Amino acid sequence: MELEIRHLRMICAIAETGSLTRAAASLRLTQPGLSAQLRRIESLLGGPLFERGRTGAVPTAFGETVLTRARAVLPTVDELLSTSALAAHAGSPTPRFRLGSVNAPLLGGLITALRAHHPEARIVSRAQGSSVPLVDDLTHGRLDAAVVGDCPGYELPARPGVVLRPVVTEPVFVALPAGHRLAARAEVRLDDLEDEDWVSPRPDDDRVREYWSTTFHATGHRMRTVHEAEGRLLLELVRDGHAVSLCQATFEEVPGIAVRPIAGDPLWYRHLVAWHQAGRLAALGAALVEHARTAHRAAAGRSPAYQRWLRAGGGRRGDGDGLGEQRGEVRTIEP
Repeated sequence: MELEIRHLRMICAIAETGSLTRAAASLRLTQPGLSAQLRRIESLLGGPLFERGRTGAVPTAFGETVLTRARAVLPTVDELLSTSALAAHAGSPTPRFRLGSVNAPLLGGLITALRAHHPEARIVSRAQGSSVPLVDDLTHGRLDAAVVGDCPGYELPARPGVVLRPVVTEPVFVALPAGHRLAARAEVRLDDLEDEDWVSPRPDDDRVREYWSTTFHATGHRMRTVHEAEGRLLLELVRDGHAVSLCQATFEEVPGIAVRPIAGDPLWYRHLVAWHQAGRLAALGAALVEHARTAHRAAAGRSPAYQRWLRAGGGRRGDGDGLGEQRGEVRTIEP
């Protein structure tokens, strides 16, 4: 984890409210989520920032030093972001759209949708490991639209003016070394994975790891994560037989890795497209969602494991039509 502007805002919010509970409410986060994030920030910076007691959260001497610098930096950063956003919109006759995405196969669909409506536009995008900062960027006008996601019971906190439109809810599968004893099976039971070592992305404030662990525990299992990695390194650890990992159902098998459904579909992930209701892409929201659904269907078609799951009746175990699509739901808060 690297220190980000949002982390400085969290620290300042805790100091201003004197309470993690009140700070979490002002930031539209959960108190446990903010508390976990604070621990990671303190670990990154090298010391405790607050003393927590019955009277609330009080900055330590080290915390006061960090707060002094954060309060000096944030106004300048806000002015820079505001000025650059205005310049980006007004400085050129060519439209410029900024997109964000978590690791999901939907970003291409959003770009296709924008190209269809604005063929002359300049489109830039960036990836993010967690959905929470992407939603925050939409709130403050730093992004025009984003692909985000969440899990049952750990839904993304709504932010003022941000529309979160579901695209599809799909099961979570498991990635195994191709030579693994379970790779020959059509689906894998959690019981069969009880003694496995796992590789997982580092915990972040979208609470996906927490959802995984809680679900495993609720079903009487454990997830023994011994490696924390993402991207290519995660795949190498699985391929080389050092661990197994959870993955999206649309993950395309690569040489050395087998993807299998988990019996009973205990874990689910929901893809969403998000934009600001007062933003430049609000009028295209419905089109963005449909293009994202098209992109997801294409990704599902490229995944043999997903297709086998569907043929076995998996789509009927979802909460919608065929792929668990939740059409028509919009979560938004007026500013």
